[in-house]
Amino acid sequence: MAEMKTAAYICSGCGLGDKLDIAQLGKIAQNEGKIALVRDHAFLCNSEGVQMIRDDIEKEGVTHVCIAACSRRAKTEAFHFPTVAMTRANLREGVIWVVAEGSEHDEVRQEMADDYVRMGCAELKKVKLPQGNPNTTLQKRILVVGGGMSGLTAAFEAAEAGYEVVIVEKQARLGGWANKLWKRVPFKAPYAEPQDTGVAVLAAKVSTHPRIKVHLNSTVAETAGAPGRFVVKVAQESGAVTEEAIGAIVQATGFTTYDIAKLPELGGGQANVVDQAGLEALAQAANGGALKRADGKEIKSVVFLQCAGQRDETGQHLAYCSGHCCATSIKQAMYFKDANPDIDTVVLYTDLRVPGMGEDFYRSAQEKGVIFTKGKASGVEAAVNGCKVSFKDLILDEDTSLDADLVVLATGQVPNAGVNLDAWDKAVSEADGGSEAAKQNKSEMQKISILNLSYRQGPDMPQFKYGFADSHFICFPYETRRTGIYAAGPVRRPMDMLQATEDATGAALKAIQAVENASLGRAAHPRSGDLSYPIVRLEGCTQCKRCTVECPFGAIDEDEKRFPVFNEQRCRRCGTCMGACPVRVISFENYSVDTVGNQIKAVEIPDEFSEKPRVLILACENDAYPALDMAGLSRTVYSAFVRIIPVRCLGSVNTIWITDALNSGYDGVMMMGCKKGDDYQCHFVKGSELAGYRMGKIGDTLTGMGLEPERVSSYEVAITDNERVAKFINEYVAQLVEMGPSPMKGFG
Repeated sequence: MAEMKTAAYICSGCGLGDKLDIAQLGKIAQNEGKIALVRDHAFLCNSEGVQMIRDDIEKEGVTHVCIAACSRRAKTEAFHFPTVAMTRANLREGVIWVVAEGSEHDEVRQEMADDYVRMGCAELKKVKLPQGNPNTTLQKRILVVGGGMSGLTAAFEAAEAGYEVVIVEKQARLGGWANKLWKRVPFKAPYAEPQDTGVAVLAAKVSTHPRIKVHLNSTVAETAGAPGRFVVKVAQESGAVTEEAIGAIVQATGFTTYDIAKLPELGGGQANVVDQAGLEALAQAANGGALKRADGKEIKSVVFLQCAGQRDETGQHLAYCSGHCCATSIKQAMYFKDANPDIDTVVLYTDLRVPGMGEDFYRSAQEKGVIFTKGKASGVEAAVNGCKVSFKDLILDEDTSLDADLVVLATGQVPNAGVNLDAWDKAVSEADGGSEAAKQNKSEMQKISILNLSYRQGPDMPQFKYGFADSHFICFPYETRRTGIYAAGPVRRPMDMLQATEDATGAALKAIQAVENASLGRAAHPRSGDLSYPIVRLEGCTQCKRCTVECPFGAIDEDEKRFPVFNEQRCRRCGTCMGACPVRVISFENYSVDTVGNQIKAVEIPDEFSEKPRVLILACENDAYPALDMAGLSRTVYSAFVRIIPVRCLGSVNTIWITDALNSGYDGVMMMGCKKGDDYQCHFVKGSELAGYRMGKIGDTLTGMGLEPERVSSYEVAITDNERVAKFINEYVAQLVEMGPSPMKGFG
């Protein structure tokens, strides 16, 4: 290994030279930072500046580079030097763009820049160039579980991109729910008529594709391994088991309809009341002719009740809207009008939701004579020839009723997501108690499992709200908490067929990204391409199991001696294990307790008489740090008394950083992370939640140090909160000024 040679490059462009003493920054890097080679440049990111750095790497043997210029989120292509370890000191967005104009601010502005150079140099001494995970894999086959429209699309798109695909479908033929539809909602112009599903054509393409292998009448019996090296056992109905080597997995197991029997007040269970799936069966039987009820009577009048058991505020039924139901009812109403324009068709709705070009479809239905009535159904009763629908007309504000030969309930989508892990944990715990009933319950739950993962966290993926396969559908589509396993289609969130095919294409691309990264020893999302991975000093491990329990992605197992075993291909490089470890034996080559700790200690702390507080900000690199950058971009002024260190995730924050900072004389610590809870925005799912839990216990430590609990504060910051984040900082600094300097000053 080459001997470390450090270099610091200080830019004077973008106004830095006008606002800062560049020569002083160079002296700090050289004398305090002990950097071997220090250079400044008028325009560091131009071709001349970049070439200067390249020449030093090649000719001077530089192995570690600190660039003091703009944010590390800027000019990443220009400052791309893959053969050296690198740190960035943020002087532009982090200093000159956020400190107020005027000569009276020159001193604090320069102090801020001085500290960031000190921090960049201090971090550099502890950073190593990541060498990449040596356990690289070459397996790039993609498994698709589920052969409906989502699964077929994911498989076909991946195969067309050049990847081998294996499909596992539990039914005897491909197609899933689409096989049960007479027509589909239009997905191309003119958006006026129901269109052919196209599922037969797609299934034929998949079945004959040279890169796709299909298992019908099959389920997944076991899934072991990690991205690039999954081993999946596929069980056929005959009892035979086939083992498949897989690189990444797309779960496209679809949905079932909400049980109509749970809606007796709307006629669920009555002979002449069906759900939308039941109506499709009647339409298929009619094959374009007159639709008939189960008793053979030709239907002359039909009422569609929207939101049946959906958008329910009582907690009895589905709380969400399934998205497709309004357009589906419009489509089904057209089945009747196309067969016989004289049939009475009424769609009873509270809100019509037809996104995209659905408005054109709705207008087309009106032109065909479909009646749309804004009302809320109060009951459906059996009548002599059919049903009586009682409802409140929301336009006329009066109670009324309609008679119909058939009532169609627009029930929602319930995801086929497998075992709910919260229930699974409870079942396993009770089964371990030995009761036969508990063991039977565990066995029954096991039958629900779809992926049968051999993970210590349980056999399926964690579920998000309402039982959907875990994936924050706004921020992180497709990405579940099991690295290399992606959710697509209605198992991920409610959606129609068009959305499901688009969704499946996205999931296939994510699966491709995962296998390619695994083959190169890199991390998957969100730090895609990161070559670092967790390294543990087992001789210092106390076997406390906190890392294995707190890892959000099931990336850490235990060996027979209960030591942690790191599964690098599953790891997302969030550092949550590092934050969890009480003895600090877990680290990454380019991110560790020491890389951050050195930065904290490098800051020059003014004495208690200077009236210059120092506040440490640990900012999540995914949302909070970009928000701070954008505050700079918009020239939003905030206090020059803060010193900001980006962290991979608040989950990676080790409490030693907090105690070190306070012991060093910092007046306060701000932690800025993503929103937590059900609508979490944390890129690592539980990082900000875990940080909140850990910091909730730090109060006793502060009290023991003789410090007020307010000296450590946490904030939820979204990526768009550039103005709000500046407000947080200014208010917190004002609060600390009022509180007075830390009693720890002078003892650091």
